[in-house]
Amino acid sequence: MKKIAKNLGLLAISVWLGAWGTANAAEPAFMHTGGRTTQPVGHYEFCQRLPGECRQITPKGVPIELTRKLWAKIIEVNNGVNVQVKPKTDMENYGIEDYWTFPDNGFGDCEDYALEKRRRLMSAGVPAGDLLLTVARLPNGDGHAVLTVRTSLGEFILDNLESRVLSFTETDYTYLKRQSSENSGVWVTINEGGEAPVASVR
Repeated sequence: MKKIAKNLGLLAISVWLGAWGTANAAEPAFMHTGGRTTQPVGHYEFCQRLPGECRQITPKGVPIELTRKLWAKIIEVNNGVNVQVKPKTDMENYGIEDYWTFPDNGFGDCEDYALEKRRRLMSAGVPAGDLLLTVARLPNGDGHAVLTVRTSLGEFILDNLESRVLSFTETDYTYLKRQSSENSGVWVTINEGGEAPVASVR
């Protein structure tokens, strides 16, 4: 049993480093963002309950360096949260629509997965300005939330619907808006994204 676990561990590390090698070889890709825009209602209410989560100021600068160690941590967090949190809609979980929160009860929907991944990566030392909650549109038109991680090698998506960590250019989503990289309580447009299919406040 120990030998099997060791082999699985080595396989996981190999996959991590192989994926990191692919990311390192690719041309860095970054979303084109615009000006300030409306904040999703769910995030606004989340900020009212936990204001400290929305007052994080990050000085303008280059994104965090993507090292092998950081890439492995990103993969670990993405996989860990996707496995540990079980999918459940806000209506099923809390009896209301669009309730953004940490999935401390073990259940959540897309934005709850993203919030938890953001929390864990911040605890690992990644700046708030490089961990951006992002609203997207799925190919079927439904709204979706993911976590965008800004790095020196481009921007990558942590998603509860996808086990792999991909560059945003490798997904089939339309990205609409996200948190500002300088102020976690402010949201900015993503150019050519169109109108967000989520309730928002001004």
